[in-house]
Amino acid sequence: MRRDNGDLGSDFRSWRISAWLLMSFCVVTLLGFSAVCGSVMLDMRRGEEALARQTMENLVATIDADIGRNIELYDLSLRAVATNMIEPEVTSVSKPLLHMILFDHAATAKHFGAIQVFDAHGDLLLDSSSLRPKPENRADEDYFEVHRDSADRGLYISRPGLHRSTYSVVLSRRITGKDGAFLGVVVGSLRFSYFHDLFGRLQLQPDDTITVFRRDGVVIMRTPFDLDIIGKDLSNVPGVLRSLTEPSGFYTRPSVVDQLERLYVWRDRGHPLVVVVGKSWETIFSLWRHEAQRIGAVMLTLIVLVIGATLVLAREIKRRARAEDRLEELATTDPLTQLRNRRKFDLVLAQEWRRALRHDEPLALLMIDADHFKTFNDMFGHQAGDQVLVRIAGCITEAVMRAGDCAARYGGEEFAVLLPGLAADAALVVAENLRARVERLSADKWATTISIGVAAVVPTAATTPALLIEAADKALYEAKSRGRNQSFVAQAPQLSLVA
Repeated sequence: MRRDNGDLGSDFRSWRISAWLLMSFCVVTLLGFSAVCGSVMLDMRRGEEALARQTMENLVATIDADIGRNIELYDLSLRAVATNMIEPEVTSVSKPLLHMILFDHAATAKHFGAIQVFDAHGDLLLDSSSLRPKPENRADEDYFEVHRDSADRGLYISRPGLHRSTYSVVLSRRITGKDGAFLGVVVGSLRFSYFHDLFGRLQLQPDDTITVFRRDGVVIMRTPFDLDIIGKDLSNVPGVLRSLTEPSGFYTRPSVVDQLERLYVWRDRGHPLVVVVGKSWETIFSLWRHEAQRIGAVMLTLIVLVIGATLVLAREIKRRARAEDRLEELATTDPLTQLRNRRKFDLVLAQEWRRALRHDEPLALLMIDADHFKTFNDMFGHQAGDQVLVRIAGCITEAVMRAGDCAARYGGEEFAVLLPGLAADAALVVAENLRARVERLSADKWATTISIGVAAVVPTAATTPALLIEAADKALYEAKSRGRNQSFVAQAPQLSLVA
């Protein structure tokens, strides 16, 4: 038996629709949850970055304030010495009294070196640590040359290096006479131990860096400590150049020391030195990455569970739909001929009648009856009669080729074929083709023929499907009365009479 396209299209239709909706809901739900989780994780990432930047800004401000305060304190002592050295009275006092006058209020913290006074030739005049210092000459030092050649230099911070056998940064000021003449230099030092002590009190991660720059980009101090970097000029590095020219900000770039990409933050408060704090992105996002992995694992587990459950449900829906389709097929199929049964035929007729009425199209019906079937059944038995009906059903299936046609066993040895969209003449061609097929099967034991009544009508609001059935049935009886094994078409007057 050939199923029409409507039947093929309805195969598993219920499970397909349900499974499609289920899978769509699953996909939309998973995408929604994934989008929410992704948004939350991105917010967490941005939050971690903002928190890290804020923490680094606070750290920079703290370090910068500490360094600036100590340098300012030490610079006050240097200024006091430079101011007092040009007073006329100091030349007439004894050396111990001069020490008291010049160095009594000088800063004496453990990280500060002794204050020294050099004359215009670079020779050591006074030393806060000794009344009888050893002779020294510092005319070739950069800080001496700078103050000698520049009258308005102010506080000068030298490159870091060995100063009096200790790694230090030298701080100096010019001694200028009342007439503007260069009279010498006041020199002090800030030992590296100050920076080590300051940075050692901080809780830093292994990849964290703190770099103290001079205003020209020379590295004064760095932690982790690397003597090869101390004193190096990094002013040509774009990020460093920004930190020296902009009051505050941040940038990201690989380090020139270890090539590790970090976030760098600075805040310039106008102090002689600029502090830049760096933190690697690996450290910044370590906690976020751990949380993201945990959330991702949970989401992946949920996705797998939801997809698995969805596939199981879809499979069960498919099985149920197949079972329902099978039950429907059993309920609408004639078990002997495998054609549609009378119940299914009535449903299809009502459906096609409404469709033809909407589209103003013709609807044709063939009523088919096996000739002399009762006689044949009595002679050869019911089994042989059933075989004849099966062979006739096979011929009907072969002759009715269109997708929308419906062939059914109408009752006993009677069959019906509904032909939507065909007028009477086209329906007659189908009927004759079918009759000829059955006739060719007639031989000896299987000798049988069929008679066919053909009727076609264009449905109207005033007509019913019963009109078409009655007209085709009357045409069938007419074919039988004319000698059987032929097709007869119900004429228009007959249809009007039936109506």
